[in-house]
Amino acid sequence: MKKEMNVGLLGFGTVGTGVLQIIQDHQDKLAHQLGCAVNVKKILVSNLEKKRDVNVESGQLTVDPQEILEDPDIDVVVEVMGGIDDAKSYISHALENRKHVVTANKDLMAVHGSELLELADKQDCDLFYEASVAGGIPILRTLVEGLASDRITKMMGIVNGTTNYILTKMSKEGRVYNEVLKEAQALGYAEADPTADVEGLDAARKISILGTLGFSMNLNLDDVDVKGITDVTSEDLSYGDQLGYTMKLVGIANRCDDKVEVSVQPALVPHDHPLAGVDDEYNAVYVYGEAVGETMFYGAGAGQLPTATAVVSDLVEVLKNKRLGVNGNSVVIPQFDKKLKKDEEIFSKYFLRIHAKDVPGTFSALTSLFDEYGVSLEKILQVPLNDGKLAEIILVTHGVSKKNYETVLEKLNDTDVVVEVKSSYRVEGEIKK
Repeated sequence: MKKEMNVGLLGFGTVGTGVLQIIQDHQDKLAHQLGCAVNVKKILVSNLEKKRDVNVESGQLTVDPQEILEDPDIDVVVEVMGGIDDAKSYISHALENRKHVVTANKDLMAVHGSELLELADKQDCDLFYEASVAGGIPILRTLVEGLASDRITKMMGIVNGTTNYILTKMSKEGRVYNEVLKEAQALGYAEADPTADVEGLDAARKISILGTLGFSMNLNLDDVDVKGITDVTSEDLSYGDQLGYTMKLVGIANRCDDKVEVSVQPALVPHDHPLAGVDDEYNAVYVYGEAVGETMFYGAGAGQLPTATAVVSDLVEVLKNKRLGVNGNSVVIPQFDKKLKKDEEIFSKYFLRIHAKDVPGTFSALTSLFDEYGVSLEKILQVPLNDGKLAEIILVTHGVSKKNYETVLEKLNDTDVVVEVKSSYRVEGEIKK
């Protein structure tokens, strides 16, 4: 057994610095678990002269990735640099050189994960990526190992801290979207360009990874139906609250009869659902299993040390496997062919807010249209507008197929009594079909 295991670190930003800090601070524990020391031999940086907040020797730093990828003494490559093209090239190179890999790169794994896992399997290498989803929450290993004997039927996740922070402040403080977004940017929760977060793309990448592992089926970003939070208004949140719901950007992966649905969208969840109490920048993943029932995993979804903790945990697993001589046996090729649900096979409740003429026959016209497409109503709220000339009507349906509901939405705009369809959201956490 080697006296120490050598690690090469690709990237030395916030997460990379956290990884080095944890390895340095927890060296005694790591040595106890592994029977040897862990040494970060080389770190790829873009600027050798930059001042660092962590103790690092100048000889550890390099601007040449080949000093890591081609070094025969480096056992594991840890990628925390972000991006897709360079990261894919470096990870592929590392695997081809029979180096094990740990990555926190959700974008890369959502787009090229299947290809890289196949390469790792071919090379008898480990490729772990726990930190790519939900930061410090060990959800991926839970799906692969802790729930390996169960059959997962559904996962619902708040997996983006930026949007959860924004929706929490809008809901609890009555503030508007643009104001809270600026605050989130000032606090570092949102990027200068927040598009990936607020349009749901970041969450979509994560839910595709969760779906792939939970359902043992190759799912990718293109399979995810995505809608962001930019159109959510204070009125939507207020009316939802009156009807007993809290708004969250929810990633949904649902399986029934071996067909799956994967989506990300603002959804209303009942106040008494565990996800409704997940506030600010925190993440949570709610998992339904046929045997285990309902479970939820909660914690910090981002941040330097939570994410770095997940990275180092993967690193420990790789090094344990190396000590036992079982590297390369952890890659599980998806068991099932991809089968996506059609719109007529996706069922949910829906929240609908419309402005309609406040005249006799309005409700008759609306209910006639709903009846025609099998849409029944569970809750109704009506508020007068414009001195009684208009009515704001808020409805919650019973479970209905996505196809029928979207047909009704289209036809509502064609009726004489409807002035405008203001908003529509899925209601989750109450129906399973």
